[in-house]
Formats: sequence, C-alpha cells, structure tokens
Amino acid sequence: MMLPPLFWASNAVMGRAVAGAVPPIGLAFWRWVLGTLIVLPFAWKHLRRDLPALRASWKPVLLLGTLGIGMFNTFQYIALNSTTALNAVMLQSSMPVMIVLMSFLLFGDRVRPLQGAGIVVSLAGALTLVSHGDPAVLLGLRLNAGDLWMLTAIAVYAAYTTLLRRKPAAHGLSFILVTFAIGAVELLPFYLWETVTQRPVEATATTFLAVGYVALFPSIVAYLCFNRVVELVGANSAGLAIHLVPVFGSLLAVAFLGEQPHLYHGVGIALIAAGIALATRRRA
Repeated sequence: MMLPPLFWASNAVMGRAVAGAVPPIGLAFWRWVLGTLIVLPFAWKHLRRDLPALRASWKPVLLLGTLGIGMFNTFQYIALNSTTALNAVMLQSSMPVMIVLMSFLLFGDRVRPLQGAGIVVSLAGALTLVSHGDPAVLLGLRLNAGDLWMLTAIAVYAAYTTLLRRKPAAHGLSFILVTFAIGAVELLPFYLWETVTQRPVEATATTFLAVGYVALFPSIVAYLCFNRVVELVGANSAGLAIHLVPVFGSLLAVAFLGEQPHLYHGVGIALIAAGIALATRRRA
C-alpha cells in the first residue's frame, strides 16, 4: 500500500518537470510500450497458463486496460501541461471519495462507519498537507482546463479501481502485461496524431530518463502493488493510498528539493495514518 503512492507522487513531479520537453501523449505511449517490453520475459510463462482465463474475460480486461492504462495517465500528463502540481495533488485527494461513490453506484457497496470515518480523517490530513494548513489556499483554488483534465483522470481511475473486482483469475504479471499492451495499442493513433500535428518526441537524455523511470516504477511496480492491495482490502480501503501521495510528495520535496518541514506536515501525515488505520480495520 505504501509503494504505489510513493511512485505516483514521483510520477506527478516527473510529469510536471518534463512537461515542456516531452509531449504528454508521447510520454504515456512510450511509457506503456517500454513497460510491456520489460514485463514480457517475466510474464511469458504465466501468460501461457492464464491466456484462456484472460480470453474468456476479454471484455472486463479490455475495459480495465482502457481506463487504467490508456486513459488515466494520458489525461494526467495532459493536465500537468496546464495546471500546477499543487492543484493536481489537491484534486487527487478526492479520489478515495470518488471510489466509494463508484463502488456504491456500480455494485451497491455500503460504507462501514469506521471506514467512512477513516475516509473523512485521511481526507482532512491530505487537505492539510496540500494547503499547508491554511484554509485560504483551499478557498482560493481556481480550476482551469488542466484541472478539468485532472478531474476526468481521477474519475477514470476511480472506475478502474472499482472494476478491478472483475479482473479474471490470472497472475499479476500476466494481467499487467495484457493491460499495458492494450493501453499502448489504443494510444498509438493519438501518438501519431500528436507527432504530426503537435510536436514529436525527441530522442534526448531527458526523454530516455523520464520514459525509463515512469515505465519501471510508477507503471510496473506501482500497478502490481496496487492491484494486489485491491484484492486484499477492497477498492474503498485501497483507494486511501491516494491520500499518501501528498505525504510522499512532501517528503520528496524535503529530501531532494531542500524544502523545510513544518508543523502542518506532521499534522497531515498523522491524520492520514489515523484515517487509513480506521478504514482498514477489520471486525474481530
């Protein structure tokens, strides 16, 4: 549960850092192409065994690949070209609530009292972090086109998380290999359009480092872990991992950007930890 938000926080920082150097659809396309190639030799033996189950459930697999791979990160990279990292992180704090709503609408899931309390407490912690403990920051939030792209991406990933219960009984490597490939194929025509009408991906050191990093950690490692967390604790509790994104974003900023820790960091992280503990607590 700790690893996906760690790598997603770094993914948002990376996407914003290279926004002017690497076009968004190109970054997403090559991310999944490289991710597919890296996973293939490790997943091959599992894929041969799991292929009948994946083929029998091709509709949910195609839908999950489209939502979680083809759409979500592409929309996020597009958003980061015209919105701030602060807005992106702040808006992502709404994802756990949106996952709960999706679970109710699609499957009629009810929220246990402790789970609901945990969601509220962890949301308060996330908002404390992204607002630096100043409510005026929240009141002064203004949405632009990038924020709307980000909200759409959040809704898409909330649907992906909720629908993971329809994932066929297949090894984690088999599943991400197929969904990565689906996302790459679906993005190909949009990548070609971007290359011809907007700007091509240039073969620079920045491009290679950015694509290599996001393919390995925010893609392969994070998706393997997150899909497993959903299996273990359910979509609603797993969605609380999103509230750890600003936690790790703050820690990364302190560690690598020289920013100073403040009291609101401790308050926000404590609230998020308490909220996750409440929401994932099981009855005896």
